[in-house]
Amino acid sequence: MDTSLTAFMESQLKQTTSAFHRYMFDKISWTSRMWGLFGPRGVGKSTIVLQYIKENRAARKLFYVSADHLFFSSHTLADTADEFVKEGGEHLFIDEIHKYDNWSRELKQIYDAFPELKVGFTGSSVLDIYKGQADLSRRAPVFMMQGLSFREYLQLFHQVEIPVYTLDEILEQKARIEAIGHPLPLFREYLRKGYYPFSGESDFEIRLRQVVNQTMEVDIPQYANMNASTGRKLKKLLSVIAKSVPFKPVMDSLATVLGVSRNVLPDYFLYMEQAGMIGQLRDDTGGIRGVGKVEKVYLDNPALAYLLGSDATDMGNIRETFFYNQMRVTADVVSSRMSDFEINGKTFEVGGRKKGKKQIAEAPEGYVVKDDIEYGSGNIIPLWAFGLTY
Repeated sequence: MDTSLTAFMESQLKQTTSAFHRYMFDKISWTSRMWGLFGPRGVGKSTIVLQYIKENRAARKLFYVSADHLFFSSHTLADTADEFVKEGGEHLFIDEIHKYDNWSRELKQIYDAFPELKVGFTGSSVLDIYKGQADLSRRAPVFMMQGLSFREYLQLFHQVEIPVYTLDEILEQKARIEAIGHPLPLFREYLRKGYYPFSGESDFEIRLRQVVNQTMEVDIPQYANMNASTGRKLKKLLSVIAKSVPFKPVMDSLATVLGVSRNVLPDYFLYMEQAGMIGQLRDDTGGIRGVGKVEKVYLDNPALAYLLGSDATDMGNIRETFFYNQMRVTADVVSSRMSDFEINGKTFEVGGRKKGKKQIAEAPEGYVVKDDIEYGSGNIIPLWAFGLTY
């Protein structure tokens, strides 16, 4: 293989540690002929692949490349795969696949030409997966990875290991963090910046702003063939959402503020959701996950809300954002007609210590999810407990 590619792989492996695995590590079909791992920028997709290579390269021949490497300005992925197979290669990993033109067609070519080769690929732009699905069809299962759960954050940054709890176990008051007597201080820390694996770095806010700018100014406009001025309007829309409590979209007034047609706004929201910038809470009218009417719009996670909301950040909004962000990974969360959220017929009202039960009084199975409490009882559940589900 090309020496520059080999040197790049070795440098990346040298910087990779295996002390902590993300929740997706054991869910990926590593030995499938082809698979993809997608998700928002900055959630650790490259690291998880490098960890697997580092832990398994002694047993079989693995190779890692990044599709944005200068090498690929004059070489193709297909030619690289061909050379790797001829050298006895078994498993090729391609990072940042979305930065390679016509990536899905070339992956299809590799899949058809080299049946003995296993290929894994990752992409930071979730949007591009929708363009690539037609070419890959049923060839490659795709896994979607989100940021750190509160449970993962405690393990990565505080070396506190906690088992995963199911929703039923949480509702039965079984969720515990045995190694910590008082979970609230660390929970507050998590809300401010814990969703991203790079939160421990001194330039965290700068890096997170770069994630936002790259997503809003490059990823979405490139995907949707937008011009630069439209990208700026998307950032303005994101700012409007950040200062809302929470945001309930009124398309006519939004269109006026942004200076665009109201007809394009649903597409803008969908692009931002698929790129990991916002979450759209829908009702259950669609019958299929993710197709109901949008009732509320949140920033994707609390760290984004704190970054973009600044002094205007509302704690009530943070609480709801956290609940929706964490629970959507393992459950189908929809809006509730009488309260905040509904999951499998169970109703959830989210609030602070003084939140009452009025909103769930008529619910067949209702729960009050309270912040600012260490432990709950009956149908009162501490908010932090919902961060232990993955």
